[in-house]
Amino acid sequence: MIRFFENYSLKSHNTFGVEARCRYFFEFTEPEDLETFIQSDETWKELPHFILGGGSNVLFKRDFEGLVIHPNIPGIFKVKEDRQNIWFEVGAGEVWDDFVKYCVDYEMGGVENLSLIPGLVGAAPVQNIGAYGQEVSNVIELVKGYDLQQKLPLEFRADACEFAYRDSLFKRDLKNRFIITSVVFRLEKFPEFNLKYGQVEEKVKELGEINLQNIRKAVIDIRSSKLPDVNELGNAGSFFKNPVVKTEVAEKIRKHYPDAPVYQVNESEVKLAAGWLIEKTGWKGMREGQVGVHEKQALVLVNYGNATGKEIYDFSEKISQTVFEKFGIQLEREVNCV
Repeated sequence: MIRFFENYSLKSHNTFGVEARCRYFFEFTEPEDLETFIQSDETWKELPHFILGGGSNVLFKRDFEGLVIHPNIPGIFKVKEDRQNIWFEVGAGEVWDDFVKYCVDYEMGGVENLSLIPGLVGAAPVQNIGAYGQEVSNVIELVKGYDLQQKLPLEFRADACEFAYRDSLFKRDLKNRFIITSVVFRLEKFPEFNLKYGQVEEKVKELGEINLQNIRKAVIDIRSSKLPDVNELGNAGSFFKNPVVKTEVAEKIRKHYPDAPVYQVNESEVKLAAGWLIEKTGWKGMREGQVGVHEKQALVLVNYGNATGKEIYDFSEKISQTVFEKFGIQLEREVNCV
C-alpha cells in the first residue's frame, strides 16, 4: 500500500508531539512500493528528503521543506532455526516493543533487556539501541533496505554495519540515503540472562524466578518508574549520549565528586553518565515555559504542552553549555534534530 500527501502534519509522527509539516509525505508497506516510487517519480531527487520511522528519536525544529519517507512494512517471519538459535526477519514498520514481547512470549532470548524502548524496528539498527547491558547489534544478523543513490536493494551483514555506542553506518555515511525495509535477528533458545546492569537483578529477584518474562517485567517497571510515557508527556527518551572521555578527565571530576558514576570502556577511556552531569548543574526538574527537564530523569527533556521544536532545541543548548562550563565536557545529542 502507498500513501502520498502534500503539506502533511508530522505531529502524530514524533513523540515530542511538536507541530511541524513536510512538503510531501510518502508511506509504503511493501519494499516493492518504494522501488516503484523511486524508479517512476523523479521529483524527489530535487528535494531534500528525510527517512522517518516512529519519530521517537527525532526533534523537528521547523517545517521540513522536502519529502519525508516513512517505511511502514509489517511482518515477523521465521527465516531458519537450529538447535541453539532461531532467526526472524522483521518488517521496518513493526513496533519495537511488540517484537520484544513476541520474542519473550515464545521463550527466545536476546532482546528482553530492550523492553519498552519506543520506536519501530527499522530504526533499531540506525541508533544501535541499547539498555541495561544489551545492544541490538548483538542480535542483528542482516539489515535489508534500499539505496537511494544507487537505486538498488542492498543487504548488510552485521559486521559491515559499523555498529558502535548509539551509532552505525546508517546514522553516518548512509544517513538519509539507505532506507531500511527489514532486519533479520538471531535469537537464542537457551539464553544467558544479563542482570548485571542497574536495578535489574534486584527487581527480578523480587519477582521470583529468573526468566525472560520476569526480566522483561523488571525492565518495564524500572523504565516506567523513571521515564515519562510519551502518550502523556511529549519526549524522545534520552536526549543526550553518555560521553566517553579519557580516564584522566574522569579522575579529575571524581576528585571533586567521588560519587560520579564511571563505566570502563577500554584501557584509556571511560563513560560518564550524562544524566548525572546535567543533574549536578542544577537542571533536573527545571522548566522554562512549555519545556523542561523531567523531574525523575535528567536525561529526558519534555514538552509540557505546545512547545515548538526550536524552543526544545534552544533549551537543550542551554543545558549543554552549562555542562561544558562546569565540567569541560561537550554533550552530544542522541536525538536527531531536523
